Amino acid sequence: MAHVRKTTHSRKTAARSRKTSVRKSAKRATSKRWSQRVTKESDALDLKRGVFTLTSPKKIAASLKRSAEHSSRRKTGTYRSALSMLTFYINRAGKTLPKTQRARLEQAKVELKWAFGRA
Repeated sequence: MAHVRKTTHSRKTAARSRKTSVRKSAKRATSKRWSQRVTKESDALDLKRGVFTLTSPKKIAASLKRSAEHSSRRKTGTYRSALSMLTFYINRAGKTLPKTQRARLEQAKVELKWAFGRA
């Protein structure tokens, strides 16, 4: 009788796990910058380039308001569109957003409320 060697997992399992790891990494590469695509192609707003890097929260809010009022791609009200785009940017930046920039953008939310008379 031939000696059968036992392994912790079969060859089929090893091959299957290799295939899934390849699939996961391929999927990650294609959807890595989906948020960038959303800001360019969605029906949210036509934003001025570099609006989120402005130094003044008032300037950020004014630019978002102007973009929301002049955009033909938005599906909802001007205030809601501007605020959702600002929130989207803050959320997608996540932990990589510097604290000073995050504070500036959070203050821009308050300025946006004032600009639309919602405060």
